[in-house]
Amino acid sequence: MLTFEQKQTAVAELKEKFDRANSVIAVDYRGLDVPAINELRGKLREGGDYEYHVVKNAVLRRAAEGCDVALMTEHFQGPTAVAVSYGDPVAMAKALVDFAKDNEALEVKGGVLDGKAVDIGEIATLATLPSLDALRGKLVGLLQAPAQMIARVLQAPAGQLARLTEARRGQLEEGGGA
Repeated sequence: MLTFEQKQTAVAELKEKFDRANSVIAVDYRGLDVPAINELRGKLREGGDYEYHVVKNAVLRRAAEGCDVALMTEHFQGPTAVAVSYGDPVAMAKALVDFAKDNEALEVKGGVLDGKAVDIGEIATLATLPSLDALRGKLVGLLQAPAQMIARVLQAPAGQLARLTEARRGQLEEGGGA
C-alpha cells in the first residue's frame, strides 16, 4: 500500500509526463501475463521515445487533471495502462495495434493526440499511416523534384548549344579539308 506522500509523488511524476507527451493511449491489459507485458514494453522502447505505465485509476485521474489527458478519463476504469509518446505518435499507435492483433487480451480503449480525444477507430487509422520519418523523406523528395527539374531545364539550352557548336565545328573541318 502506498503512503500519501508516495501517491503524491506518483501523481506529480505522471502529470509531468502527461504535460510533455504529444499523445497518450489507454489500454486494458486484463489477461496479459508479465512476459507479454514486458514484450510490449520492449516493442515500445525499440520504436522510439515511448513509455508504458500500469497505474491505479485514481492516480491516473489525479495526474490528468488540468492537462489534455483529462479528455480521456472515462477510459480509466478497470485494469488500465497508459502508453505515453514524446515522439512519433504513429509508431506508438502502430506498435500497440499490432501487439493487440497478436495478443487478444490487450484492448486499446482510447487516447489523446495533440490535445484532441481519439477513439479506437482513429487510433487504428493512425496506426496505418506512414511514420514521421517516412513522411519527412517523402516531403524532402517532393521539395527536391522541382529543383531537379529546374536544373535540367537550365542545362538543356547549354547542352544544345554545345552540340550545335560541335556539329558546326565538324562541318567546318569537313569543308576546310576538301
